[in-house]
Amino acid sequence: MKKLFTLLMLLISTFAYSQVENPVSIKASFDIEGDEINIIFKADIEPGWHLYSTELPSGGPTAATITFETLEGAEPIGKLTPGAGEIETDDPVFGMKVKYFENKATFTQKLKIIDKNYHAQGYLRYGLCNDENCLPPTTFEFDINSKEEQAAAPAAGNVGNIFTDNPLWKPVVSELKAFDENSSESGTRPLWMTFLLGFGGGLLALLTPCVWPIIPMTVSFFLKRADNNRTKALSEAILYGCSIVAIYLSLGLAVTVIFGASALNALSTNAIFNLLFFLMLLLFGASFLGGFELTLPSSWTNKVNKKARAKNTSGILSIFLMAFTLSLVSFSCTGPIIGFLLVEVSTTGSLFGPAIGMLGFALALALPFTLFALFPSMLKQTPRSGGWMNVIKVTLGFIELAFALKFLSVADLAYGWGILDREAFLALWIVLFALLGLYLLNIIKFPHDEADGCKTSVPRFFMALLSLSFAVYMIPGLWGAPCKAISAFAPPMWTQDFNLSDNEVHAKFNNYDEGMAYARSHNKPVLLDFTGYGCVNCRKMEAAVWTDNRVSEILRNDYVLITLFVDDKTPLPQPITVTEQGTERKLRTLGDKWSYLQRCKFGANAQPFYVPVDSEGMPLAGSYSYNEDIPSYIKFLEQGLNNYRKQ
Repeated sequence: MKKLFTLLMLLISTFAYSQVENPVSIKASFDIEGDEINIIFKADIEPGWHLYSTELPSGGPTAATITFETLEGAEPIGKLTPGAGEIETDDPVFGMKVKYFENKATFTQKLKIIDKNYHAQGYLRYGLCNDENCLPPTTFEFDINSKEEQAAAPAAGNVGNIFTDNPLWKPVVSELKAFDENSSESGTRPLWMTFLLGFGGGLLALLTPCVWPIIPMTVSFFLKRADNNRTKALSEAILYGCSIVAIYLSLGLAVTVIFGASALNALSTNAIFNLLFFLMLLLFGASFLGGFELTLPSSWTNKVNKKARAKNTSGILSIFLMAFTLSLVSFSCTGPIIGFLLVEVSTTGSLFGPAIGMLGFALALALPFTLFALFPSMLKQTPRSGGWMNVIKVTLGFIELAFALKFLSVADLAYGWGILDREAFLALWIVLFALLGLYLLNIIKFPHDEADGCKTSVPRFFMALLSLSFAVYMIPGLWGAPCKAISAFAPPMWTQDFNLSDNEVHAKFNNYDEGMAYARSHNKPVLLDFTGYGCVNCRKMEAAVWTDNRVSEILRNDYVLITLFVDDKTPLPQPITVTEQGTERKLRTLGDKWSYLQRCKFGANAQPFYVPVDSEGMPLAGSYSYNEDIPSYIKFLEQGLNNYRKQ
């Protein structure tokens, strides 16, 4: 396992889509062969998104369909036909096989000309999703006639006014943006917490068998190298510490420079990368338990060490190469910690997260070398290397295995394997932390543990108490208890096969205007829930977050909940013509209407999308997207209530 492997830490837990997206570009062309016309739709799809194919089972996501509003002098031959590249897979949410396209898609509809003066006008309707969000059903309009064969597609972007006589439809994009910019609940970890996470990881790395024994050896080397010149020894030790900081800070910067924050966000729920993280943490965890040693090729260390001690190497370069040698030698212990740290900070969505995390890690790792060089007498008081370091290493191994399951869960949900539902996940965590408690009590041992270590120290006893208590705490979760402490890690509640809890929340209204009228008459705030029948993460939020007792209580008692399905295919009494960036388009279904409301009023079009408003339609707080962190959602709801009460 090479250190560069840690650069693949690309996970992110939450990315809120707060602006209108257009991840697909469609063009239409017309091919006339004798008395037949081929209408060909070609779509270019952005990476990470997939466009659903035709002929999907009812109750599933939005299938691609073609509708003719005007068809004169021609008649269809067969149905809309998908082109090559179709992917078929089992969807765990809908419990059915679905077909979709990635990167590119092609659909063809044949027409037979029965009159030389023909006219075909209509639209292609399709559904689009990625691993986090689903966009509402979208239409691509076309118009072809015997005089001029051409396609016209509506432009995406901000929308104009709709129902100008109804103030509830007034756009509030700027007001919502002000709330989002000023909100402290951004869904990302503050940078100071990222720094502390890295610093804690560095302290743990210090206590491992690969680093702790090196500290006195390195400090003694500096003291002898300087011929007992304390000033020179101190300056070289400080330079050594700064070199360590520079090496690990460069690693953090490399993650951002190579991938960028947006790429980290896009890959945060990618099934392949989550599976890769699972395998990596599983490998590291087994190594920490003593199954094998992960080491870099010895030739790397020997070459760097030889270069550091060469006579023609300058003093500064020599010290830097010594620090680099430390990084290579200690990789088997620091690699898993660094890997897990980069995974965690990469999911914050912050551009500087990986660099700040590595800065904290490096400072903690470098601090002892400088302190002991400044106060060499402290070296005599430090505890000697021994079995206690292996205890820390094994404990970290258990934690690595536990967190590996988190990433396996994401891949399992994406591929629909069904091997790690909530009960299975909790059962594994219960066993892992119970075994950790037994290990800390010296009941079970691993290859590198001391054979004669029969006594349990007081610190180990309290660590065992915490681990066993945590295992017991999770047991009720097997029967549907929320287990809030692990809600951010466990699979969503809807994967629970046996659930004694009945705390589901259902919206009072599915119509915007009716719900707003009720809220006005009862003097209550409104929570708008823009969702979709084909929205996977909407179901996750409802099952994993809305079932929380505190969340369900707020939604039932304090808000008027209005759920608007943007893929509702119920036809409107008559189509509504609207204008988007100067291009006319028609709203034909209830889903079109609610999707248009989301875009024109709030400037967003991804689901799930939650926003609290007053009875006049003005936002009371920032918006909230897919994030299964229950405390964050409660804070979001309470912020809206507090602002409403202030009014």
